[in-house]
Amino acid sequence: MTTATPAGKARVVSGMRPTGPLHLGHLVGALGNWVPLQDTYDCYYFVADWHALTSDYANTSNLTAFAYEMAADWIAAGLDPEKSTLFVQSLVPEHAELYLLLSMVVPVPWLERVPTYKEQQENLKDKDLSSIGFLGYPLLQTADVALYDARFVPVGDDQVAHLELARESVRRFNNFFGDVLVEPQPLLSKFSRLPGLDGDKKMSKSLGNTIHLSESAEDVRKKVRSMYTDPKRVRADIPGTVEGNPVFIYHDAFNPNVDEVNDLKERYRAGKVGDVEVKTKLANALNAHLEPIREKRAQVLANPNTVRDILHEGSRRARAVAIETMERVRDAVKITYR
Repeated sequence: MTTATPAGKARVVSGMRPTGPLHLGHLVGALGNWVPLQDTYDCYYFVADWHALTSDYANTSNLTAFAYEMAADWIAAGLDPEKSTLFVQSLVPEHAELYLLLSMVVPVPWLERVPTYKEQQENLKDKDLSSIGFLGYPLLQTADVALYDARFVPVGDDQVAHLELARESVRRFNNFFGDVLVEPQPLLSKFSRLPGLDGDKKMSKSLGNTIHLSESAEDVRKKVRSMYTDPKRVRADIPGTVEGNPVFIYHDAFNPNVDEVNDLKERYRAGKVGDVEVKTKLANALNAHLEPIREKRAQVLANPNTVRDILHEGSRRARAVAIETMERVRDAVKITYR
């Protein structure tokens, strides 16, 4: 079994659903972790378009457009097609084949106990999520990483349960058919979740509490001015709470001037600084962080064929690996016909 590239680098695999413009939560929770991994690991990052269908199957009109825009954001944020393999899940049909074979041995109750299964059904009551596809999406995630002999999967704390299911599923498959698939290990991110602008625990497109990577500097300033802070602080001379305050969480994540952030926190706690100054400095820090991304994104999208060509070439390379894996899997399952 192949667990590393010829260069000796262990393989990392991760994906993202193309459901709309990427926002700061994606940058902190995924992209900010993916980019530095390129120098240490053999990274495979994919557009999870089949995963998008598990909840958005009723309207697929924007799926391919979202996929291309998302890939442009990836490259703008620092993913390098020369260092990483960027590809589209549905362009590698072996994902579906391995998912099908895994589904033969993995019990349904294992899928039903994944925490996000019931959470998503509660949060997305406007959608019918009673499909087999939605129930099985954690198993499709297992196929996504096992197909490439991924040694590591970068995850936030909200994805740990999915990865544990993947590990259990691989072990069960191997128990039946031999040491065929690699059991993936987690690479836990340090800063996995960013609160929404409205104070909600999670930034989410569906809640409208996001700042997109592609937004203009002025739009960023407007959104920061409207951010939720300490509701008990009605005047600038009243001591405020820093812990759990979204504005300061964003400062910690995006403002590299640690002395400035510490000074703002100290004065905020003492009631010696107003929200306007704190938010203005946050907006400046965010725009300084986003401006290079905006510029790179514009360069990438200037040629409409650039992203398409990168994804097709990456999918070709990914499929070459996937085909080798499935030959090994079919041999193990004894369904190779010669």
